Amino acid sequence: MARRIWLPYPDVAAAETALGPLPEPLVADCFLAEGTWPDSIAEVELVVAPYMHPAPVVMERVGEMASLRAVQLLSAGYDNFLPFLPDGVQLCNASGVHDASTAELAVSLALTSNRHLDTYARNMPTGTWGNDFSTSLADRRVLIVGYGRIGAAIERRLAGFEVGSVTRIARRERGGDAPVHPIEHLPALLPDAEVVFVITPLTPATEHLIGAAELAALPDGALLVNVARGRVVDTEALVAETGTGRIRAALDVTDPEPLPAEHPLWRTQGVLISPHVGGQSTAFYPRMQRLVRTQLERFAHDEPLANVVAGPGSSAG
Repeated sequence: MARRIWLPYPDVAAAETALGPLPEPLVADCFLAEGTWPDSIAEVELVVAPYMHPAPVVMERVGEMASLRAVQLLSAGYDNFLPFLPDGVQLCNASGVHDASTAELAVSLALTSNRHLDTYARNMPTGTWGNDFSTSLADRRVLIVGYGRIGAAIERRLAGFEVGSVTRIARRERGGDAPVHPIEHLPALLPDAEVVFVITPLTPATEHLIGAAELAALPDGALLVNVARGRVVDTEALVAETGTGRIRAALDVTDPEPLPAEHPLWRTQGVLISPHVGGQSTAFYPRMQRLVRTQLERFAHDEPLANVVAGPGSSAG
């Protein structure tokens, strides 16, 4: 008996070009969350959500999906989908898909800010030759807050820059060759951190994890790089602390998001902002396709899905 799935492609031919032939007994309809809903809404069992579409748009008619068993996201973050997830439905994220791209951007933001590349770019229209002395990543003491797959990918990319040290923080302490501190150690570790990469998931426990006290604890000249979620950092406190010129920030995520044009972060000296593009690079497509192919095979054969973050089979479900 055919089992209905929805894929984020303009048509089935495009989906099969990207993913290969669908495993039996799966039958696909295409869903791009742009106002056109497939007629199979009551029969769909698995929805692969379109990338970078707001959760309220993707899940607008979830109440009509009487057969829904799982939602597969193409993002690593999933907090915005949790309020819309029906009981008994699995939510899977795209863990592993964005490691390379997000880690690459995180290091790029640190390099751009430390080496003043953003300033040099702003000088180009006026032909200003404003060379100066800048801060290298070499010899810096680095702190990675949220040492999961992307945190580890950031560390691997830092290896070629001769950083002075890397200290790792995650929810739980871990030993081994690359020891990881528990999150409770954060206040004690911040005063020694010259570059802080934030890549922790957004949960009730991590909202405003970096607030006024944490920012004040950073040494003069420190750089905060946030590629996690905007609300992990207290925006009001960040505006106040960066506004003094004592520390700097490089942000791929903000709170609110999109950041309003009149927001003071846009005009704060020492703040660099990219518009939440950590996962948006050519690295996304082959990794996304591999994940979706694997999940479709598992779903077709009633095998446990990977990356279950909510619902049955998750640590919270």
